Amino acid sequence: MESRGHSNPLLSFSSFIHQHCVRLRADLATRLDDTKRALAQAHHNLLSPKHALAATATATLSSHHVAKSLVGTSVYTVSNSNNEFVLISDADGAKSIGLLCFRQEDAEAFLAQVRSRTRELRNKARVVPITLDQVYMLKVEGIAFRFLPDPVQIKNALELKSANKAGFDGVPVFQSELLVVKKKNKRYCPVYFSKEDIEQELSKVSRASRGVSQHIVVGSLEDVLKKMEMSERNSGWEDLIFIPPGKSHSQHIQEINK
Repeated sequence: MESRGHSNPLLSFSSFIHQHCVRLRADLATRLDDTKRALAQAHHNLLSPKHALAATATATLSSHHVAKSLVGTSVYTVSNSNNEFVLISDADGAKSIGLLCFRQEDAEAFLAQVRSRTRELRNKARVVPITLDQVYMLKVEGIAFRFLPDPVQIKNALELKSANKAGFDGVPVFQSELLVVKKKNKRYCPVYFSKEDIEQELSKVSRASRGVSQHIVVGSLEDVLKKMEMSERNSGWEDLIFIPPGKSHSQHIQEINK
């Protein structure tokens, strides 16, 4: 889907996202091979906030509320000299999408592909950061994106789901009921993009330094956002807050409440 105010899709890149993902999986992180063999997400493993309150209102969460929960986390994409997204066609060539990478190095690899295939962008394209709350609001406006997850976190998610052979699809996110906090009469259910970050947080509240993984629930960002959009207020889903990689939940909560 082409958006107003953005450059025309690079149709010469049809099927590029598929090829690019394969290259990144092979060249940048061979551990992504596991996810290629298992792309069906088991819906009963969706992340859900623990101890959710019973719904007392029928109004669903607003787009603004969902976007606010994503503040602070950046992803990376490629833009031209006019700060317009470099769009590519999906594998079927049916629509144009923006590729958003959770690792800057993957965006740099995407940039190299753009420069090698498109002469007019050779010296004009560059990697730029964009925050997830901005991405979400652009999505609400009808702009399509495809996420490229961190392959290390894909591997971590698959290990946590080892008992379930259905595989994993999407951007992994991690949560634990042990980390739910309440500050100034507001409840926060932190959701992490890094298993290492949540394990470090759990080590602070759990007596056992080993076995913290048993307290971690894994889900996909895409499914969690869909669930938030469909949920009623006071259902518990409005308590979710996404923690940027490398930060603690206490640090992030303090920053957004300044």
